[in-house]
Amino acid sequence: MSDSKRIRDRELKSWVYAASSSIHGTGLFASRAIPKGQYIGTYWGPEAKRNGMYVLWVYDEDDEESAVGRSGRNLLRYLNHSRPGNTEFDGFDLYAACDIAPDEELTFDYLESDFE
Repeated sequence: MSDSKRIRDRELKSWVYAASSSIHGTGLFASRAIPKGQYIGTYWGPEAKRNGMYVLWVYDEDDEESAVGRSGRNLLRYLNHSRPGNTEFDGFDLYAACDIAPDEELTFDYLESDFE
């Protein structure tokens, strides 16, 4: 993994912080203004063997059988669901989908029909 990737909390803290969320439990918030398209960090943790809390699955839309999951161990595990979200993943890398203001909650679309 490249040295430029933000995966540890100490590297993420200048970009995001965890706090109480009006959406659900603990949420992830912007520590600073984050422009659209900005790399925020990488969802980091051990490979997941089954679904559970803080597990992020990545797979090609046409090939769910090849899904790879990570059990989140950094601040990004506190991302809550919103449709549309203001962030999006490219693999396990998180980017701003629009301009995000300081102290605004970061969210992404879990892409699950249960969250309509």
